[in-house]
Amino acid sequence: MDKRTQVKRIFDTISPKYDFLNHFLSAGVDFYWRKKALTLTKFEPNSVLLDVACGTGDFAIEAKKHNVQIIYGADLSANMLQIFSDKMAAIKGRTVQSVAEAMPFKDSSFSNITVAFGVRNFYDILEGFKSFYRLLRESGKVTILEFRLPKSKLVRGFYMFYFNRVLPAIGRLISKDNEAYTYLPESVSEFDKNIDLKELLHEAGFTNIEYHSLTFGLVQVVIAQK
Repeated sequence: MDKRTQVKRIFDTISPKYDFLNHFLSAGVDFYWRKKALTLTKFEPNSVLLDVACGTGDFAIEAKKHNVQIIYGADLSANMLQIFSDKMAAIKGRTVQSVAEAMPFKDSSFSNITVAFGVRNFYDILEGFKSFYRLLRESGKVTILEFRLPKSKLVRGFYMFYFNRVLPAIGRLISKDNEAYTYLPESVSEFDKNIDLKELLHEAGFTNIEYHSLTFGLVQVVIAQK
């Protein structure tokens, strides 16, 4: 099974329980991560946002609290997009079912692009970032919120035990999907070993790249400008 097919199947399957599991398994800290990432972004007035790998819309909902009125959502999972659309009915914009690497929008359409916990799922991250560069206006920003493995040995030990033992067991029990919450720790570990977000963003053409580490290094926020 190729990565696109695998990711689509997983997220289509777990979509009804996705929000609950996100908040439960992170003990609600995911709300803080999204808020902090968007506060660091510093939206300009009249921003037009594309939320990639938008899932059920939690990042977009937080963006609306930052006075972003026009928000588009893109995701590979049709089931996730349906929930996004239901939650975001009052916001201007629309949703598209699409991969990040080949999005059906005109060049320079957006002032901002956000991705929360979705870059790991791209089948070609560099191509995804090149797509972002094409879609952003001059001086536009991309904001990436993503897991990482903590550098502290103590924190890393607790993190790996939780991610590899506790999280998959709870995820399987609630979502009824045997693969989804095994894929999560595996994808984070693989991502952390092999991917340098700042390097790939620079290769795609971005400048003024900021890096922020949150919650003992459990997650990272990377912001870059066209």
